[in-house]
Amino acid sequence: MGSTLLPAALIAVLTVAGLCSAAPTAAPDVAPQIDGGWSPITDVNDPHIQELGGWAVAEHVRLDKDGLRFNNVVSGKEQVVSGMNYGLILDATDRRGRNGTYGAVVYEQEWTKTRKLLSFVPAN
Repeated sequence: MGSTLLPAALIAVLTVAGLCSAAPTAAPDVAPQIDGGWSPITDVNDPHIQELGGWAVAEHVRLDKDGLRFNNVVSGKEQVVSGMNYGLILDATDRRGRNGTYGAVVYEQEWTKTRKLLSFVPAN
């Protein structure tokens, strides 16, 4: 009777040890990209991100004719779709010379050269 318990106990111990060794270690500093989920943009100073911010302001001005001038993207997030959505927080200057913070969502599909301004609103 004792000999049948020993193999079962050994299997249980080995199973637990195997699961513990396969358990994930501490999470890396960078969050994984999840399709459909938003992830922070790690480098808003990237030239492409800054160019997207400038394009968003220019497109907004083309539509609303309010004379905003792009300064820079200050933060943002990105979402993988059939292309990319970029949620950008940017700084711009109005006609009176006042700086303001704005939120823009830009859809981009690089391989088709598609870019759309989905929203543009004051953030302050």
